[in-house]
Amino acid sequence: MDEPLRCYRHPERETYVSCSDCGRGICPDCMTFGPVGIRCPDHASTTGKAATARQAARRPSFSLSSSGPIVTFALIGINVSVYLLQLLMGGQVNGTGSWIYEQGVLVSTAVDSSGQVIGVAEGEWWRLITAAFLHYGILHLGMNMLVLWIIGPRLEEYFGHGRYALVYLVSGLAGSAGALIWSPNALTVGASGAIWGIMGAALVLEGRKIYVFGGQAMGLVVFNLAITFLIPGISIGGHIGGLIGGGLSAFAFSSLRRTPALATLSVAAVGAVSVALAVSQVSL
Repeated sequence: MDEPLRCYRHPERETYVSCSDCGRGICPDCMTFGPVGIRCPDHASTTGKAATARQAARRPSFSLSSSGPIVTFALIGINVSVYLLQLLMGGQVNGTGSWIYEQGVLVSTAVDSSGQVIGVAEGEWWRLITAAFLHYGILHLGMNMLVLWIIGPRLEEYFGHGRYALVYLVSGLAGSAGALIWSPNALTVGASGAIWGIMGAALVLEGRKIYVFGGQAMGLVVFNLAITFLIPGISIGGHIGGLIGGGLSAFAFSSLRRTPALATLSVAAVGAVSVALAVSQVSL
């Protein structure tokens, strides 16, 4: 017997039934019985008698998404808290001038305010992830958190809390690798690499007919790519690296959904490769 799928709306539920239109796993609460085949909520008619009966018969039950996008909210809270902590420690409104900034900013090699040489090339590998929680001022922070608040919950609902968090962190690492490859001497901070990873994940999923953004992922990515290349001061390498990291993570989770352990290891491998690329860049 084949290993069960997992319901795309309730990832903690195993099922042997898939939508006759898109092939995604669906649990009993998400099934709509049509004249031919069983369909998921995205492909079932919301006005038909079968859908009405299904909604009426649905029993309240716990699901992974019932607690809401808690990881997205937690990430927003962490980013905002780090910025406020920088201010409390005497940092500037533009996000610089604090111990947190000097210890967390992404750069290959630089000299800090005390004259000490710092950077990833000096063995400070934590900068590959800490930079994703720092921002250059309120506007930078606010724009990134707004985008995360808008697009994050849909991916969190699809992946589930743990896998979504892993995709976010791996995308952050991939974004840092891209930033070091593109401009190793730039002082780079921001959650945009990880956020671009979420967009990359959505793009891959919708390419596989898993419409987490209602088929709008391609337009979202193209629009933001245009902004990335047209507006100066944006980390092009960070955005592209995050996009690739998130896309690869989504491909692994969606392709290996019947072997979740292997899927998780594959996504972790994307993060490991990102770190290896960063290391090779600063070692040149």
